[in-house]
Amino acid sequence: MAVNRKILKRVFFALIILILVFIIYFRIVAIDHPPGVTDLSPLEIKREKVGPNAYIIGNNWLRKSECGLWEMYVEGDPFQRGVAFGKLTEELLLYQETAFYEQIQELVPSQAYLKFLKYFLAWFNRNLDKNIPDEYKVEIYGTSFSCSPRYDFIGSGYQRQLNYHAAHDIGHALQGLNMVGCTSFSCWEGKSEDSTLLVGRNFDFYAGKKFAENKIVCFYNPSDGYKFMMISWADMIGVVSGMNEKGLTVTINASKSAIPFQASTPVTLLVREILQYAYTLDQAYEIARKRKLFVSESILVGSLSDGKSAIIEKSPHQYDIFCTKTSHIVCANHFQGKVFANDKTNIKNIRESDSQYRFNRLNELLQQDSAIDVADAVSILRNRQGMDNANLGMGNPLAINQLIAHHTVIFKPARQLVWVSTSPYQLGKFVAYDLNKVFSITKEQIISNHEIYAGELTIPADTFLYSKAYESYTEYLEMTEQLKEYTKHKTPLPVSFERDYIQSNPQLYLTYYHLGEYYRGIKDYKKAYKNYKTALSKEIAGMGQRDNIVKLSRKTLKD
Repeated sequence: MAVNRKILKRVFFALIILILVFIIYFRIVAIDHPPGVTDLSPLEIKREKVGPNAYIIGNNWLRKSECGLWEMYVEGDPFQRGVAFGKLTEELLLYQETAFYEQIQELVPSQAYLKFLKYFLAWFNRNLDKNIPDEYKVEIYGTSFSCSPRYDFIGSGYQRQLNYHAAHDIGHALQGLNMVGCTSFSCWEGKSEDSTLLVGRNFDFYAGKKFAENKIVCFYNPSDGYKFMMISWADMIGVVSGMNEKGLTVTINASKSAIPFQASTPVTLLVREILQYAYTLDQAYEIARKRKLFVSESILVGSLSDGKSAIIEKSPHQYDIFCTKTSHIVCANHFQGKVFANDKTNIKNIRESDSQYRFNRLNELLQQDSAIDVADAVSILRNRQGMDNANLGMGNPLAINQLIAHHTVIFKPARQLVWVSTSPYQLGKFVAYDLNKVFSITKEQIISNHEIYAGELTIPADTFLYSKAYESYTEYLEMTEQLKEYTKHKTPLPVSFERDYIQSNPQLYLTYYHLGEYYRGIKDYKKAYKNYKTALSKEIAGMGQRDNIVKLSRKTLKD
């Protein structure tokens, strides 16, 4: 009788779960709630191809520069901007969505779990649209008309676009996946070579190699607010790095968050609002205060009007603005202000992650020059060494340059200049855009294939890109992917694989960690232990990862 009651309880709870899934599917996933737009006439405007990689639609345009970056100009009201963004980038939208979906499949290979994840995200993002300003919902809606039907099984184009704007935040919440680890800084007055504001940042958001292939340098001329530029990708109208015509800059760095239970305002859309509507630090802070985030984020804001930078620190429940008494400021992935001084999550993040190490290293590099210019800023953000120039191995999260950057950018607000890195990572040349000139470019110049960046201000590619060491790093990356497959299928390694793999990146702890995971998987615990111990002799990215490897090494001794 007791057994039967247990079975009945299990059946009852299973039915409850099925009913909840049914409700979630039909009320959240299957039903679309796009914003109401009365004038749909922008949808009738056709895109015109004016070159191999150049398109215009009305006064809007998209072109691919010889440097490999896509460049785009959009104008008008929210729906007009969204439609133009979508139609101009239609092929890139599909490519970007495919790249993102493939990365999710790699992280979550189980089809059953992917289906569960779809419903979970629908529930998690159930109130997402209520936390997004109407202006940006309309803009996203305009873009969604150009979404491919290939992924309609996930949701409508509009639903998917909304959810993708929250994906950045979800990636932050899952920092254990090493998707984020950005570093930024700003100098002014005596610490800046010409005494004017200088801002630099690495955007180390990694979602697979394909995801970073089609970066777009966007120039926005909205019907309301200030003109601005940002570095983005197809399907993203939010901002991760940008500067407006008033000389206000914004960049974001994730901080450690408690696990959220539902989405609210995506941070990229909050930052977009700041960039579009603020030109002082106080205005930026007021906009940030009124929006609720579901992750913790540091927003480095540079203001030409104020002549300095500050960091807005915001968690789901608290906020602060951090200023320095010096003429420079550094930002990694932890909070520095008084409000978060005793915050347990922040304290744990500082102790366990690689953030404090990068913070200290960046300060060390800044002290090596009495005053910083643009070339110095690029050199700092390309730096691959550790404290006191220690050899960390290539691709170590402890380094300022982790060799995963989606982009690196340098801002000089006083001159309305922006330098943007070209692939790979921040190793290619940095090209400069003069906002004063870009916003006056005509369609005729685009049709004539006119390059819009200021060639005379280009900063050359890193010499490391042409070195034997870089060849070894690309070999290391290829072999790491191979090793993952060997580990997954528990297949024997080729005879010289382990030796060649170690030689490709001998100082990186991850080289030995990956080998340890392989040998543990095939139950060769002696070799697993050996590789874990070697990993522990290298510079490891934070106490959290070190503690994990210690646990694994001890476990292999017991097995």
